[in-house]
Amino acid sequence: MDIIYYDDNIIVAIKPAGVISTDEPGGMPSLLRQALGNENADIRTVHRLDQVVSGLMVFAQNPETASELSRQIRAGEFKKTYLAVVRGVPQERKGRMEDILLRSKEQRKTFVVNKPCRGSQEAVLDYRLLGSNGELSMVEINLVTGRTHQIRAQFADAGHPLLGDRQYGAAQDARVNGQALYAYGLRFAFETDAGILNDLNGRIFHVKRVPFAEELFPSFRYRP
Repeated sequence: MDIIYYDDNIIVAIKPAGVISTDEPGGMPSLLRQALGNENADIRTVHRLDQVVSGLMVFAQNPETASELSRQIRAGEFKKTYLAVVRGVPQERKGRMEDILLRSKEQRKTFVVNKPCRGSQEAVLDYRLLGSNGELSMVEINLVTGRTHQIRAQFADAGHPLLGDRQYGAAQDARVNGQALYAYGLRFAFETDAGILNDLNGRIFHVKRVPFAEELFPSFRYRP
């Protein structure tokens, strides 16, 4: 287990693809307890990554921290940055995607719909093109909202499915394990009092290596 940061209140760790985010057998809290050698540790999930997605997650270590982190997420004071490789080339080098999403529990899939309806949610993300070879493009994505399968559904609807994401229209690709999406940056950007977490304000956590990015775009280097 790759733990990036640890203190009395939070843990920042990298979730491997295939591992669930929630506190179930084999889930991240369970794996973190094993890594820390304390099966009774209070480790709480406050946000999620899709099971097939790798990347940074923050976990709370007490009820007060869990409550405060949840408030920050709702208020947009907890910023998540993703790296993705998509099919084709977006028309604009940077932009905003604003869509209405509807989740189908039966199909376990999220769809972009034309107008609001029962159960639909607004979805907003900002993206920036980092590089392209014509066939594939690498994009940095900042979520404004956090919906289930949001990045996957919005880019697929725009005609640029994530490399390897068979559920959303891309073919399986031997160059990636699963799909080319990685949560590679986290930033605490408090605009209100964060209580016991105030010392974290302005802190940025990031990974220095995203395997699929290095393989598909060898010249890419992370710059926070």
